[in-house]
Amino acid sequence: MSLHEPAVTLTDYALAIECAVIVLLLTRRDAGDRTLLLWFIVFFASTGAASLLGGTVHGFFPDAASYGRRLLWEATLLAIVVTSFAAWNIGARLLLSARGVTIVRSLAIVQLAVMSFVVLFFRRDFFIAIIAYMPAALFLLIALIAAYRSRRLLALRWGIAGLGLTFLAAAVQRLGITVHPYYFNHNALYHLIQGVALWMIFVGARCISSARPPIRRMHAFST
Repeated sequence: MSLHEPAVTLTDYALAIECAVIVLLLTRRDAGDRTLLLWFIVFFASTGAASLLGGTVHGFFPDAASYGRRLLWEATLLAIVVTSFAAWNIGARLLLSARGVTIVRSLAIVQLAVMSFVVLFFRRDFFIAIIAYMPAALFLLIALIAAYRSRRLLALRWGIAGLGLTFLAAAVQRLGITVHPYYFNHNALYHLIQGVALWMIFVGARCISSARPPIRRMHAFST
């Protein structure tokens, strides 16, 4: 079986490997907030799953009408929706009171259900994934900035910069910015930028999850 879109496939697989390494490193950490650590693990694990599935679609299922491509692409989009769900929960736990966390989690569950329904029965283009992920990523960015203002830890700057870089990566993909139209197209460049961004987010996640006392903003947003 020949490999289609090799640069896109291999960079997607590289992201999957990177996320697997990050998950392994996070599971071995002594967490100050184990719930927060768990959500970060879900965040990176679902991102890695999306990369693995997406790379397989690009590399081995070029026929848009094939059942295998449809099944794998749906799974890819659903994995990104799970990443969004994790981002909402991480941001809420960093930023809000217990009541606020419950409200955000409930709304995130609704989004998870609605987006999953849309993917399974209506639309399967990547724009759906962007709609699901970007608001959650923005919310998480705000939470990280608030956490940094509360505890000025250098590692949090890396997390903030990494999330900012994910927005740049999304812009590169949507605008079709490319190094080479065949050998390294906009999707491959998107993956390359994402790889850097994910490692930066990991540096912030490692700091947040192991901080003692846990990094919370309860005093500023309590009800």
